[in-house]
Amino acid sequence: MRHSDIALAIIGGTGVYQFAGLQDIEPHQPVTRYGALSGPVRVGTLAGQRVAFLARHGEGHSVPPHRINYRANLAALQALGATRVLALNTVGGITERFGPRVLACPDQLIDYTWGRISTLSEEEGTEVLHVDFGEPYAPTLRARVIEAARAAGVGLVDGGCYGATQGPRLETRAEIARMRRDGCDLVGMTGMPEAGLAREFGLEYACLAIVANWAAGAGPVVDEVITLEEVLANVAAASSGLPALVTEMLSG
Repeated sequence: MRHSDIALAIIGGTGVYQFAGLQDIEPHQPVTRYGALSGPVRVGTLAGQRVAFLARHGEGHSVPPHRINYRANLAALQALGATRVLALNTVGGITERFGPRVLACPDQLIDYTWGRISTLSEEEGTEVLHVDFGEPYAPTLRARVIEAARAAGVGLVDGGCYGATQGPRLETRAEIARMRRDGCDLVGMTGMPEAGLAREFGLEYACLAIVANWAAGAGPVVDEVITLEEVLANVAAASSGLPALVTEMLSG
């Protein structure tokens, strides 16, 4: 079934397994040429418009970052009629503006992942794609996110560089120090190949990064131990304004 009237697709990261405010929800699990997706796509209504939501790690957080079938997830959203994708990524903060509980809309990224299927050109006989990726996030969708946050009164840092690491382990202090030297402000494990694949699919794609903790060695307490409880509490706090932000996006 195709919902050509889907105004926005949202992909939820760690700690975001459903989207508050979504009503009249119907689950869909399209079959794609790339195999199984992370879980059902929940299509519902928000602000009078149809919105699709997919939990990237599965609704029980059962799929680690390197095992996510990013191609299937995006193919399913596109098959249901989505043309715009807002990716929610739970991240660590590296530089001063990006501390815990900050919400950010990055404009650049660096890919440190390896071994993941990162293109639609993987299979023999498929078209070889060389998409432009100088601006990895769609400028028009980013602008809409930033405008909506301002109108909804939701604090949002405009810009920043997302560094995508392999995971699922967290990074060493030396790795984070290298990423800081490279120009990264944020570190996460799912920003790539998702963003690159979205470009190959022809989808408008933007990232909302939810800062859950300081990255290793980046915060005021150098040897701070990161706990899951702390991460989830910070994600809940930072994402509390998301329904208002997305509602404003859909209303504008």
